[in-house]
Amino acid sequence: MSAISGLWRFDDRRDAGRCCARMLAAQQIYGPDGTAQWDGGNVALGRSLFRLLPEDIHDNQPLFGMDGKIVLVADLRLDNRDELAAEMGIPAERARQLADAAILLAAFERWGEGCLDRILGDFAFALWDAAHQRLLLARDPLGQRPLHYHYTARGCAFASMPKGLFVLPEIERAPDEERIAAFVTLLPESGPGTFFKGVEHVEAGHIVTVTTKGISTRRYWEPLRQPIVLKSSDEYGEALRHLMDVATKARLRSISADIGAHLSAGLDSSIVAGTAARLLASSGGRLITFTGAPREGYVGEPGNLRIDDESAHAAATAAMHANIEHVVVRRDAASPFSELDRYFYLFEQPITNLCNGVWGNAINEEAQKRKLSVMLAGYMGNLTISYDGIQSLPQYLAHGRPVAWLREVVALRRSGQMRYRSAIAHSIGPYIPASLWKWLNRTLRGRDLAVTSYTAINPRRLEELDLRARARERGLDFSYRPRKDGFSTRLWALRRIDMGNFNKGTLGGWGIDQRDPTADRRVIEFCLNVPEEQFLRGGITRALARQSFADRVPAKILAERRRGQQGADWHEGLAAAHSQVFDEIERMSDCPAAANALDLARLKSLADNWPQGDWRGDAITASYRLALLRGISTGHFLRKASGSNR
Repeated sequence: MSAISGLWRFDDRRDAGRCCARMLAAQQIYGPDGTAQWDGGNVALGRSLFRLLPEDIHDNQPLFGMDGKIVLVADLRLDNRDELAAEMGIPAERARQLADAAILLAAFERWGEGCLDRILGDFAFALWDAAHQRLLLARDPLGQRPLHYHYTARGCAFASMPKGLFVLPEIERAPDEERIAAFVTLLPESGPGTFFKGVEHVEAGHIVTVTTKGISTRRYWEPLRQPIVLKSSDEYGEALRHLMDVATKARLRSISADIGAHLSAGLDSSIVAGTAARLLASSGGRLITFTGAPREGYVGEPGNLRIDDESAHAAATAAMHANIEHVVVRRDAASPFSELDRYFYLFEQPITNLCNGVWGNAINEEAQKRKLSVMLAGYMGNLTISYDGIQSLPQYLAHGRPVAWLREVVALRRSGQMRYRSAIAHSIGPYIPASLWKWLNRTLRGRDLAVTSYTAINPRRLEELDLRARARERGLDFSYRPRKDGFSTRLWALRRIDMGNFNKGTLGGWGIDQRDPTADRRVIEFCLNVPEEQFLRGGITRALARQSFADRVPAKILAERRRGQQGADWHEGLAAAHSQVFDEIERMSDCPAAANALDLARLKSLADNWPQGDWRGDAITASYRLALLRGISTGHFLRKASGSNR
């Protein structure tokens, strides 16, 4: 990874180089292994390197191409560098002496902006084109690397993280309160806006073109709906195995001797870990896997359909591979608020799930002790390799296939994966009004689906900004009815959250590069176009994953119908931090932006009416794990972004 920065003054000011140096210095935590820049007077670009790849020893950015007419700085890992080099006629021996940025530059020289349709991996880059007097900014399809910018009539500045921009006197650090309100209500990220006024980001899968006349943006990655037709389920499984091998192998490039991986009781992390272990075994490499687990002796909610302690399941996967070292990370009641200031500095945006930070930080600390620089995960697996296929049910009805629908509904019930009532709800839910869906949930399940029940949004703010209409514009139904089309739903969900800042913050805070093979562009495009029937088959959800990876995942995991819950003891840490809740609410009360965004009266009531020993039930989870914790995370961000000393 690298932290990149640059500045283009549209007027006669010649301070771009000096300003770029300050921007890079502000981001040094993300790039401690060498800084360099190019100064063109009113234009400057630079990068600060964090060495993670073997080829980074050859990184000498900024790079110059087309006889010095273009200048490139990039934060990237190219996953198809060998294929690109071969296609461009670069000898293999020469390619081994080139950093990924040099391969990217050659690709741009060959194909121009069309290179974005050819390069694979995680990237963010900026390219100054002197011949056409333009600045290009681009990010990978899922936005795994961040890139922010500030544009006015006098110029444009860019930086990997917002802190790189705030060193410029013309850019004031202040929260964007409308963006914060959208975050609190869980609206999908949309548009270039960020959590700071005047700071925008290049959206995932987009390229931004800056000229003195204006700024434009276009989406270059738009997966096509092109159904893949193979002869049998075995062929689909073989194709998926091959793609996961390719995607995982590309993410094993590292200067570290060992590779780390998250490992839970779930299919996704088990598949990623099992695949990585098999690939590493051929070269004698080791995989260090980490499982977050509750304290010893923790007893979860009786009748809970989730796995509270995932360590035994994870151990079964580890035992299947001789080169896996399995580390179970347990932490006694730790406050979810202890790292709030650090989060603000590292991520520069509020945290969605503070309780997950407790076990996530503990794993990062253990990985850091072992000097690991790469951590594999399967965050996007539910939308790709282990998609459950449930949306085939409404599709059967929509396409006039009632016999196929009935066959799957009965099979789901017989397999114990879904009751008839749930199967029918998933089948007709997409076609009934939201008001009826809410009524059915309230009447039959006792669930309140009002947005104010699981968020801390100020009701007045909800109406002022007409957030319900904004949600509809972004494809979000606050009633969370089932959806009817697997392709569009999964693509929408893949784009819902931008991981760039979190990935960069994890690198800066713990020196760990998070990599997700399930988010590989090739894997995504394949899984989106596999027929739905391959994912739900004979009453078995996630059928394609269960069938495809039996060679690397134990039967115990493949047969498991429950879902894991890392951090099941979240409430113990929160209970121990009860007094901190009052402190945070009091500080938020003194911050106008927080008081405007959040329902502080409700948060105060939750703190006053603290559960006494019993933290069971959906209502408690919605009120405390979701509304209270996310509200405090948001309020803390607003205080810091507003410059409050409280």
